[in-house]
Amino acid sequence: MKILVDADSCPVPVRETILRAATRTGIRAVFAANRLIPGIGGDGVVMELCPPGDDSADHRIISLAEAGDLAITRDITLAARLVEAAITVIDDRGRIFDEENIGECLSLKDFMVGLAEYGLGNGRGGSYGKKELKTFADSFDRILSRLIRDAHSAQGKAPGSA
Repeated sequence: MKILVDADSCPVPVRETILRAATRTGIRAVFAANRLIPGIGGDGVVMELCPPGDDSADHRIISLAEAGDLAITRDITLAARLVEAAITVIDDRGRIFDEENIGECLSLKDFMVGLAEYGLGNGRGGSYGKKELKTFADSFDRILSRLIRDAHSAQGKAPGSA
């Protein structure tokens, strides 16, 4: 199991939360971006520098994703591709993407893009503060704990046993 992060637009507090969790749990974290992100490093943490161009980080995340992984992205199109591949996906505000809601999320994204093309709407998700970070951290911790339990169960081990 690993944590895959679409790091280009990931807020700094979210990156820090993921880095702490990766260190605490020993789970590999992969940050994919088209530019070097300061502060990414440590045991089990990888910075994947992707070539310039649209969607290169997305393609890298898709190529690395395996069942049991957790992906963090605010990119709805990438989230849909990951959900289709049975990957657990959340955004930087703690929203969980799954088979039940991804179609609606894609429709809403397309609607918002259409509004922006006509000069309506701002296309931004609003400010990011302590409330949004707490919601992310709670969702992230809950999902990460479940995935760790599932991974241990699949290996026939109880969590915390050697």
